[in-house]
Amino acid sequence: MAAAAARPVFWRRLLGLLPGRPGLAALLGRLSDRLGRNRDRRRRRSPWLLAPLLSPAVPQVPSPPCCLCPEGVHRFQWIRSLVPEFGVSSSHVRVLASPAEFFELMKGQIRAAQRRVVMASLYLGTGPLEQELVDCLESTLEKSLQAKFPSDLKVSILLDFTRGSRGRKNSRTMLLPLLQRFPEQVRVSLFHTPNLRGLFRLLLPERLNETIGLQHIKVYLFDDNVILSGANLSDSYFTNRQDRYVFLQDCPEIADFFTELVDAVGDVSLQLQGDDTVQVVEGMVHPYKGDRAAYCKAANKRVMDVINSARTRQQMLHAQTFHGDSLWTQEDAAASGDRRPALDTWIYPLIQMKPFAIQIDELVTETLLTEAERGARVYLTTGYFNLTQAYMDLVLGTRAEYQILLASPEVNGFFGAKGVAGAIPAAYVHIERQFYSEVRSLGQQERVQLQEYWRRGWTFHAKGMWPPARARPRTGQDPTPRPAGARPRAGAHLLAPCPLPVCRCGCVPVVAGLCFLVMQVRSLSCPQMADLGSRG
Repeated sequence: MAAAAARPVFWRRLLGLLPGRPGLAALLGRLSDRLGRNRDRRRRRSPWLLAPLLSPAVPQVPSPPCCLCPEGVHRFQWIRSLVPEFGVSSSHVRVLASPAEFFELMKGQIRAAQRRVVMASLYLGTGPLEQELVDCLESTLEKSLQAKFPSDLKVSILLDFTRGSRGRKNSRTMLLPLLQRFPEQVRVSLFHTPNLRGLFRLLLPERLNETIGLQHIKVYLFDDNVILSGANLSDSYFTNRQDRYVFLQDCPEIADFFTELVDAVGDVSLQLQGDDTVQVVEGMVHPYKGDRAAYCKAANKRVMDVINSARTRQQMLHAQTFHGDSLWTQEDAAASGDRRPALDTWIYPLIQMKPFAIQIDELVTETLLTEAERGARVYLTTGYFNLTQAYMDLVLGTRAEYQILLASPEVNGFFGAKGVAGAIPAAYVHIERQFYSEVRSLGQQERVQLQEYWRRGWTFHAKGMWPPARARPRTGQDPTPRPAGARPRAGAHLLAPCPLPVCRCGCVPVVAGLCFLVMQVRSLSCPQMADLGSRG
């Protein structure tokens, strides 16, 4: 397998990508001048950005007390006050390495499903590989009816309305045969953003209407097995588009939560019918014909009820989870006669649904960036470098070191596209250049480093953040001594399968199902974790 090459970002890439496009080059030049002026204005306040480097950082907004539990998984204990906390054994967690492995696993899981299949994605493609998935669903549904003891198999699919309706042949037409043949077992929900309505909705053409807001949850669930990913149900995500995929095996509580979450979003979405029409769930406000405030209020309640009820259940279940050295290991469980695998991995699903005033992921991300300490190293990776100004200021203003892995223009999914879309990779390079110029102007190029992912014939879609469990000891500072005979405390890794972070413009609402996994080092080897950031 070819290795990914990491290279510095250079502005000359932009000009090289625009041969024969003087108009676009001139436009980007004017944009560069404008951003340059903005940068100069920001330089006047650069001492404020440098302040955290010179004195203890003072968060601008209240943040959870991470300092109360500074080591290992304890550092992230505060997240459970926002979302449910799920404890699993690391033996049930598997990181997939490739799109092909992801595709084959999904087909196998569909064939083996007996009770439920839940799939949430931006869209379902229309090619032969996508048809294979639909055929697997059809075969499994048929088998469930013909079995000697018919199973109560239910299939629930959640997609985005605008992306799933693009073109004559689209996600909807791909799924109509299932709805027509198995109307009692199959549900297809199409989320429609409440922000796309009225004359705006009528005038905006396909593709452009998708910029207003999207359903972006990526979860694939089969009975009690769950795949959390950033991959859509499309051929490139099954072949040569590198993403990240975490497979959770035999995790019924997590499967129940995501089933309830997808059901909740499905209830506030439009329901696809066998004749390719859509209807709202009875008693629900219409997302773009009804009152927007009433719709968003109802949607907020529906989703938050799921989050809060699961959080309450898990708090009762894990009341004794975090108590210093009382955290059980496999040896402790064996000594007590408990043969169940020890819980050494903690999973926190983070939800971001800005139209419904649900911004849990944003709060957690900002807090983690704010809490990063001097000497700590934070790893970020994203296929689209489009940080909001707030996140840029946090990166520039904290003490931690940052390693940021980006997609090179050639592995951007829009590279080589026709029309305006073809200029998108160059635009991202332009944004990267502006950010790195800010880094250099502050003399922080040793602390904040940008690298690019490149692999011939592939595209890059992985997004995540790996904050440290604790800062590395400063020079001359000894780590905290431990009593003789005490087991060494394992460090923690935080994995975020999320679109890191929200869009720079801050006005495009994205519905995203996100999950942080906090793992002890023994739970998952570091090379496996590194695969998600740099392996092709």
